Amino acid sequence: MTDSPTPLSITVLALLLLVPLLLFSRFAGWARINRSTLLQRFAGSNAPSSEVVALRVYPIKSCRGFQVSHTKLRMQGLDLDRRWMLVDANTNEFITIRQIPQMTLVNTALSDDGHDLLVSITGVADRTVRVPARPDDTWLAANTVLAQVKVWDSVTDGYVYGADVNGLFSEFLHRDVALVYKGPTPRIMQGNGDPRLLGRTQNVNFPDVHPVLIASETSIAELNVRLKKNGADPITIERFRPNIIIRGNVPWTEDSWKTVRISSSSSSSSSTAAAGTGDAKYLDFDIVARCARCQVPNVNPDTAEKHKTQPWDTLMSYRRVDEGMKYKPCFGMLGAPRSEGEIEVGMRFDVLEETNMHRYIKGF
Repeated sequence: MTDSPTPLSITVLALLLLVPLLLFSRFAGWARINRSTLLQRFAGSNAPSSEVVALRVYPIKSCRGFQVSHTKLRMQGLDLDRRWMLVDANTNEFITIRQIPQMTLVNTALSDDGHDLLVSITGVADRTVRVPARPDDTWLAANTVLAQVKVWDSVTDGYVYGADVNGLFSEFLHRDVALVYKGPTPRIMQGNGDPRLLGRTQNVNFPDVHPVLIASETSIAELNVRLKKNGADPITIERFRPNIIIRGNVPWTEDSWKTVRISSSSSSSSSTAAAGTGDAKYLDFDIVARCARCQVPNVNPDTAEKHKTQPWDTLMSYRRVDEGMKYKPCFGMLGAPRSEGEIEVGMRFDVLEETNMHRYIKGF
């Protein structure tokens, strides 16, 4: 005759049956909230399509840029973007709006034929610097000196212009500065764009770290609503110096972008065909990080006046969303192109993959 089960054995058996059920229920709930990157890679994104509404190029780092209706996307960013910068003439170290807000009054434009970069200064009449937009080796050898220059902790090379070009900038900024054109040595992306994370080695011109900044109109509109409630004036998206502006659908959904695609309106966002060599039929970007902001957006690009608190204070109240940079607010997403091609206003914008794993890694 077999022994009848004891109360202890019944309890143990019940626990053995119950614990897996509890663990499965908890895991299922976690999975619904925290979709993994692997699952997203297969499932894609349910985000509705949007469109490119503006393209902005900033040829000289920290100086004012201009809008274009179409341009070439290169692996280093939009054509001519951050191809130049101003440096301290004594140290060859870069200078920016962070230290010198008046740099936003340095205006850039292209000549009608697109061959020359025209640089002028707001409030300084009849003084324009004109240099080739795409100088060849012969011109550079005759008019510049190749030297080591510094961007944050990164040392690279650049072609330093002479006094005939630099005089206007030095007079306006009341210090000796020099204009520099990016030299031939690749400046490899760091931070979230480090080759070990990105899976490829990609170089940039003179941005802080990453080649492209994408921003959404719906997010700047939402920020402006908050600014108004706080008694501040609305601001334009130019203050954040984005390259690609999309219309957007819901504010701040860009926080979860992982891979995005820009294509003609007739292209399929779900196409898996290879982009091929040369110009791609669509342009895919790896979104490597949120853009953690400094106080440059506090500077009015029309006047160079820096507001003491806004929009910084408002952003700090609700946009400290990245665990990797807890004490700075985020606006816009930093991207690395996978291919080159033509890009224009009106093109379709699709989110191919999303992630909840973004964590900012300082690249300087």
